Amino acid sequence: MSSRAPYGDRRSLSGRFLPPDPKSQEPYRLTPGLAVRVGILGAVALLVFGVLFFRLWSLQFLSGPKYLAAAQDNQLRLIRVEAPRGPILDRNGTVIVDNTAGTAVQLWIGDLPKHGRYTEIRRLATVLDVPVDELAANVDARKNDPVDPITVKTAVRYDQVAYLSEHQVDFPGVEIVQTYLRHYAYQSIAAQLLGYVGEVSPTELQTLASQGYRPGDKIGQAGVESMSDKFLRGRTGLAQIRVDSAGRPRSALELRRSAQPGNAIQLTIDVGLQRTAERAIRDGIALAHKNGQWAANGGAIVALNPRDGAILAMASNPTYKPSVWVGRVDPKKIAPLVNEPAADKANHPGLNRTIAGVYPPGSTFKPVTALAALQEHLLSPYESIQCTGQATYGLDKHVFKNWDPFVNEPMTLTTALAQSCDTYFYTVGDRFYQRGPAGWSRLQDWAKKFGFGSPTGLDVGGEVSGLVPTPAWRKRAYASAVDKAWNPGDSIQLAIGQKDIAVTPLQMARFYATLANGGNLVTPYLVAGVDRPAANGQQPVVLRRFAPNPPQPAGIDRSAVDIIGQGLFAATHGAKGTSSGVFGTYPVPIAGKTGTAEKVVPLPGYPVDHLENQSWWCGWGPYQQTDYKGHGPIVVCALIENGGHGSVAAAPAALEVFEKWFGQKSVSQVLVKTD
Repeated sequence: MSSRAPYGDRRSLSGRFLPPDPKSQEPYRLTPGLAVRVGILGAVALLVFGVLFFRLWSLQFLSGPKYLAAAQDNQLRLIRVEAPRGPILDRNGTVIVDNTAGTAVQLWIGDLPKHGRYTEIRRLATVLDVPVDELAANVDARKNDPVDPITVKTAVRYDQVAYLSEHQVDFPGVEIVQTYLRHYAYQSIAAQLLGYVGEVSPTELQTLASQGYRPGDKIGQAGVESMSDKFLRGRTGLAQIRVDSAGRPRSALELRRSAQPGNAIQLTIDVGLQRTAERAIRDGIALAHKNGQWAANGGAIVALNPRDGAILAMASNPTYKPSVWVGRVDPKKIAPLVNEPAADKANHPGLNRTIAGVYPPGSTFKPVTALAALQEHLLSPYESIQCTGQATYGLDKHVFKNWDPFVNEPMTLTTALAQSCDTYFYTVGDRFYQRGPAGWSRLQDWAKKFGFGSPTGLDVGGEVSGLVPTPAWRKRAYASAVDKAWNPGDSIQLAIGQKDIAVTPLQMARFYATLANGGNLVTPYLVAGVDRPAANGQQPVVLRRFAPNPPQPAGIDRSAVDIIGQGLFAATHGAKGTSSGVFGTYPVPIAGKTGTAEKVVPLPGYPVDHLENQSWWCGWGPYQQTDYKGHGPIVVCALIENGGHGSVAAAPAALEVFEKWFGQKSVSQVLVKTD
């Protein structure tokens, strides 16, 4: 075998792969010095690993419970801080609705024990006096939402708070928080138009979650509270707190973002006038009872500014206290507001009759008929038409009676309005009918121009349209050929505001505002503006003012409006005026019209088609003056349900509103039963 390497180098004689060390003649070996160094290094490594092992063992077994408790006590919870809801003010800045401090109990689902949670729910329901089934169902519905707490009860009593605080360890997940409760300074005053506040529902959250609403948030549920909720609700704040594993607080609340209070809503109503209007309805009902109308059980009054449509008062009776929705709701107290049988029994106190109650207008509609006839050139204001106790029309010779069976004299338009002659307006209605199919809807066309048959545009919603009957409507509404036909009686009864026509008190007030301002149709409104509430003695900051819609010309001649005004002034001041006994001696010149409208009203013990008279009065003051001693003009429309003649129930109720507005008391009243 060759002793040479492949490249000619001499191979090592030792046969090892390492090259020879010129300093050593022997192969490499572990020297004593190297062995010592290796030993020391190994010992150090063993010592380090021993120390680490001992430390880990100490943390796991000796200090484990301590650090586990510390970790459990170091959980951060973010809490939404409720923003105070903005107040609601009247036109003069008087607070109608604001807030009062309250205490609420919340339950965090994620902190409930896995075992025995329903035992805790049952005990919590017992302490707070809430239905256990309802609370359990709420917990089940929110079991997948551990982030947002359930509000178990608001307006919690002091003794309940004290008990939960003392037994906090027995109620994991229960938290006592401060909240804001709605406070209604005038109790039931303006309840239907103000509305109320409630917790946002799951259905509402489906559409409102994108706007920042969360489970447990409060939201306006009706009226102004609902329509102006975006201004009133404010912005929720944010805070954090350290809690243990049972949800018990372990630190003070740390505010991260302050809650921003809601803004104030200023309304157009005058709370003093509103209170007077509500009292006036009760007085009108009492007068109706005194005159034998025992079925009188409700009513409505609207007062507005005829120049721009600002609502000055909007009263409806019966009413309720919005405070029934504050705190834990009592099902018995809200039953008349949510349960149909209970509502029927209480005569629907939640219904705003001014905008959602519909009635035949009776003789208060006669000015509509007169204006339409004048504009259609079917009537001259100075022609005489015989006013009789009754009149016969149609092929069947149907007899239509006058409210005054003894009258028999020729009358011009102003006299017919003053004395409310039915047969005069029967003649006018028949003239529309005699024009043939083209004329059968002309009166209705004018009524629609004056705002009947559609909502007025009030900014808080909830309006109904009412009904202006037409030949086309009859064909749609009825099945038999006889009922589908438009007969002379349909035009004749429409001319005096009877039979199928249905209007709201606000629609009537709007029409009389058109007469008061010379022929312009206003859009009623309630919300005047948005303010930032005053703070620290500062003045409120105006954030927004809602300008009223400009009045729109109704397309009628001013001379025709003046003629109607003369007739309505004669109705309140003429010797035979239907409401002259009420307004004849009143210092402020008032013009207006009574109405006695028959309506089918089901009453126990009476036939299903039993008729009751609805008592109406609508008018304005001061007549032909821009103001009276610094007080601007006002339109008032009053209705007393089943109240009988308009002159003995509705007219005196309307007078009370005028007295409050103008600061002038009536000298005397003589109540006479007239149409």
